[in-house]
Amino acid sequence: MNLLRLLPTNDTFDVADKVVVITGAGRGIGAELAQILHRRRARVVMLDLDEAKVHTAASRLGSRAVPLRADVADRDSMVAAMATVRDRFGRIDLVVANAGITPTPATLRTMDPADFDRVIGVNLTGVFNTVRPVLDDIVATRGHVVVVSSCAAFAPGMGGSPYMISKAGVEQLGRALRVELAASGASAGVAYFGIVDTAMTHHTLDDDEFGRAADAMLPWPLNQRISAAQAALAVADGIAQRAPRTIAPRVWEPYALLRGAINVLMDQYLSTDEQLRILLRKLEQRPRSESNGA
Repeated sequence: MNLLRLLPTNDTFDVADKVVVITGAGRGIGAELAQILHRRRARVVMLDLDEAKVHTAASRLGSRAVPLRADVADRDSMVAAMATVRDRFGRIDLVVANAGITPTPATLRTMDPADFDRVIGVNLTGVFNTVRPVLDDIVATRGHVVVVSSCAAFAPGMGGSPYMISKAGVEQLGRALRVELAASGASAGVAYFGIVDTAMTHHTLDDDEFGRAADAMLPWPLNQRISAAQAALAVADGIAQRAPRTIAPRVWEPYALLRGAINVLMDQYLSTDEQLRILLRKLEQRPRSESNGA
């Protein structure tokens, strides 16, 4: 093996005058990323299921920002949205598959199967639905793709496993895509975040008893939160370097690199931790109408 090939390259990606598509762009990381790339002179197409929110977000940016309503879980909707972008601009240079949701806290035994399907449908299948219709465009322009995974992809997922499962799948989708696109001179990267201070985080961790307790068990510095703007800046800077992966905050980097050894110890610790056992028993005692839709 030629080890020099493993070193970073000098290949860069300037977004100026490029056509960029971002999903989940009505708020949070997606809206912040649209703002940053717009400042860097990209033509930004902002997709979101919430039409009102994405129109409001785009109106703050100006004429180079275009809002579109689209549902990443609906394959036909995404094909139509990408066709609209192509008809308007004639090309697509960059796509960021950012849209994501979290499940209602529940164990695998008590969760509503429909909630599992909903999360997988948006977070994983939705990434495929976003990326697949534009890959010919990306190859033609030697463009770039970013799929948003999470540090949850390699962290334990008790009480919220559909999210972790979906993000692990996104990671593998992004890794495969990067190798496949390289043959055409295009590229792809995976973005990983720890805890980002967004409405989704507040709903999952801060507003839920189990979420608050699980968050309190996360050791420093892994419990550090970053803003949506900080997460978006990390992605934008990664795009500029065609980075194969971006991790924010950087304190998660050692965990990512050593995940195999760490997770062996972590799984053993968590499976025998009495405090966590109590929390999980309490979670499973919630009325099924709250935790599994029955």
